[in-house]
Amino acid sequence: MMLVFFFVTILLGGGTSIMIGRAVAATWRPFWQVITYCLLLSFVDRFIIYALFQGELLSLQGLITDSVVLITIGLLAYRLKLIRQMITQYPWLYERSGLIALRKLTK
Repeated sequence: MMLVFFFVTILLGGGTSIMIGRAVAATWRPFWQVITYCLLLSFVDRFIIYALFQGELLSLQGLITDSVVLITIGLLAYRLKLIRQMITQYPWLYERSGLIALRKLTK
């Protein structure tokens, strides 16, 4: 079952979460939309595990685990894309000060 979790949730769902995070950041929408979309994705993930691998569909622990993993991946992708956009579009205002942090330039 751990192999199923890795391939379905981490690889398939995680890749989709990355695309969700990037798409939401690219359109300058708020971060809570990533949470909403990734939560919906976790329901789809549970159904794929149920339909293809005879996993438990109504597993609360499985749903919570999938949701936390997918939301974390999606929010990380969102933040990385948003930082890249801010630095690219406003180089006179911001500079990168870490992997997921910005620093405002002072004059």
